[in-house]
Amino acid sequence: MQIAPGLYSMSQTAGGRVHAFLIDDGIDLTLIDTLYDDNAHVIFEELKTIGKQPIDIRRILLTHSHKSHLGGLEAIAAASNAAIYAHEAEIPIVQGERKAKPVGWRLPHPFNLEVYGLQTALNLGVGSHQPCIVQERLQDGMKVGPVECIGAPGHTSGCIAFWWPERKALIAGDTVASWPVVDVGWPSFNLNQWQATRSVGKMSELPCEVLCVGHGEPILHNAKGVLKKLSFRL
Repeated sequence: MQIAPGLYSMSQTAGGRVHAFLIDDGIDLTLIDTLYDDNAHVIFEELKTIGKQPIDIRRILLTHSHKSHLGGLEAIAAASNAAIYAHEAEIPIVQGERKAKPVGWRLPHPFNLEVYGLQTALNLGVGSHQPCIVQERLQDGMKVGPVECIGAPGHTSGCIAFWWPERKALIAGDTVASWPVVDVGWPSFNLNQWQATRSVGKMSELPCEVLCVGHGEPILHNAKGVLKKLSFRL
C-alpha cells in the first residue's frame, strides 16, 4: 500500500502486526526489513502490484535482527541479488552466528497475549530466520541510496532508523510502535528503555511528517508531535 509518493507499506499479522517498507526513488528500490514469513509472499505480491520485480531491489536495509523483521530476508536476497545492510552489532545474528539476546519476562503493559507470545519465543530462542551474509555495515550518519541512517539503540544495541528527507519520512523500526498502543517500541522487548527513549528524542528533532513503525500502522498525522510526546517519557 502506498502511504506517500514512492513509499510503500507492507504488513502481516504474524510477527505482531509487523511492517516492512519499500522505497522507490525513481532510480531503484530500497527495501527496509522483510516481515516474518520465510517465503516473503507479502513483499513479492506488493512488487507485482506496483509493476516491479525482485531484481529491481538494489539494497535491503535492516533496522535490527529480530525474527519478525528477518523472516523473508533469504528469499528476497536470493530473488533480487540485492546487497544486505545491517549495523555491526546485528550482523552476527543476521548471519546465524549467534542468537538475539533474551529480553526478560517483564509483562507487556497493557498486557497483550500476542506480544507476550513473541517475547516468550525470543527468550527461549524459538523461531529462527534463514541466515544470510551481510555485505555492508550501517552506522549513524551514513547515507545509503535515498536514505540517511540514524543510530537508534535501545530496543537492541544496533537498531538503525532511516530518514528519507525527500518525503520527510522516518522509518523508525521498533524504536516506535503504534500497536497495540503508541509507545517507545514494546517496552517489555527493549534491552534499554532509557536509551530507546533517548533515540526517540533524537528522531523528534527531524521535520517528520510520515512515521513508519515496526509494529502497527504508519503514523501519517502529527508524526513529529507523536515523537515529541514519546520523548518526554524519560
